[in-house]
Amino acid sequence: MVVYLRGDLGAGKTTLVRGMLNALGYTGRVKSPTYTLLEPYRAAGMDLRHFDLYRLHDEEEWEAAGFRDEFDGQNIFLIEWPDKAQDFLPRADMEIMLEILPQGRQAEIRANTEMGKRCLEQL
Repeated sequence: MVVYLRGDLGAGKTTLVRGMLNALGYTGRVKSPTYTLLEPYRAAGMDLRHFDLYRLHDEEEWEAAGFRDEFDGQNIFLIEWPDKAQDFLPRADMEIMLEILPQGRQAEIRANTEMGKRCLEQL
């Protein structure tokens, strides 16, 4: 399952990931992968990968980090700033767009695949 997280800086993408992990029972620290680009988690029997690609420079950096190997069909991916790697990321099953409002945030969720549609129906 691949979920793209879109929104300006400070829109709440990492906060949303933290909330999702906590809802799945994860009790450890959830930090932003802004500098590491990837933080792995295990929750509710699932392997989740939280990417923040804001600081990704090019495909060589992606390849050198071995990120392509993460996409083995066994993980759930929550990817911030997917446009930085759009040429080598799998298509998103779901996209979540976060917008900062004068008071609070607004989220728009779009399902792009059958898996995404089934997941969205469960929400």
